[in-house]
Amino acid sequence: MPDISALQKHPCAACGAQAEWNPAKQLLVCRFCGTAAPFKVDAVSGAIQEIDLVRALRELPDEERGWQTTKRTVQCQSCKAVSVFDPERVGQNCDFCGSPALVDYQEIKAPIRPQSLLPFKVAEGAVREQIRGWYASKWLAPGSLKTRAMVDRVRGVYIPYWTFDAHADCPWEAEAGHYYYTTETYRDDQGRMQTRQVRHVRWEPASGEVHHFFDDQPVPGTRGVSHALLGQVEPFPTPELVPYDTAYLSGFVVEHYQIVLFDAAERSQEAMIRALNEMCAAQVPGDTYRNLQMHPTFSGRTFKHILVPVWLLTYNYSSRVFQVVVNGYTGRIAGEYPKSFWKIALLVLLAIVVLLIILWSRN
Repeated sequence: MPDISALQKHPCAACGAQAEWNPAKQLLVCRFCGTAAPFKVDAVSGAIQEIDLVRALRELPDEERGWQTTKRTVQCQSCKAVSVFDPERVGQNCDFCGSPALVDYQEIKAPIRPQSLLPFKVAEGAVREQIRGWYASKWLAPGSLKTRAMVDRVRGVYIPYWTFDAHADCPWEAEAGHYYYTTETYRDDQGRMQTRQVRHVRWEPASGEVHHFFDDQPVPGTRGVSHALLGQVEPFPTPELVPYDTAYLSGFVVEHYQIVLFDAAERSQEAMIRALNEMCAAQVPGDTYRNLQMHPTFSGRTFKHILVPVWLLTYNYSSRVFQVVVNGYTGRIAGEYPKSFWKIALLVLLAIVVLLIILWSRN
């Protein structure tokens, strides 16, 4: 792993205050005096590498653990998310549910350090405008939502992800079904003789083999952000990853992974098997199939632990917690929002009126 301990602090060259990563300028910018300063990642030691999964599951070396900078790790007693941020930051609430009930989080081992990350690329101001437009597009939302779900609560958070690579060899066998048709006669309701085509299936044994390389199969390591919402704002383009550098984290909160490597590897393999099932099914000849049996084997399994940028808005409405998530690199947005009972009732009433008009016109 690259040695970037010299980048643990990022003082402004003009006033000495802490500089923070600015997505719009793609530079470190002092939030007090506005001075911008580029930074460099060690091109030799900063190479992004895949880590052998089998070796890591046995025991990962200590030099591949830790954040390479002083961080405070806390757990929210409400939603159980684990956040990592600069120890100087005070008055911190949970970025995932807004609760102030944070306690220090102690670990038996230092966390596996991210090898790479996607830096924030979409600026906060653009995200606020995007969320306002998203609110306006939700006709079923209560009219008061725009004022009660304040966009000034938007927070930039780095979310942990695992990505997995594997070569898959998957022999399969199944019964392939081929349609054929015969003509039969029958009497209709008036007793007249009619003919019709009847479909039958001829079953034949079939077999084959799928070979596929899975590249960067993603598994979220977060419990603070809805996986369903993350699925809607994916993909996070892994070809654009940059080597891990604490400069990108300056001014943002990092969520500690809570889905550990072993569990993430299992979820990844399950997703790969589902994908292989579709690939094998597509190879079965004929018109349909049944009794598909697969025998997958995986080799060359590697992984990366990465951080991806998310703009997160968490708000309460009628004692419920809702989230809006924006991909901090591509700008894709997804969210949850309350539904107005009266607007839904009006929509149902309109549908009934339209149906009655249609029935009346036919009669």
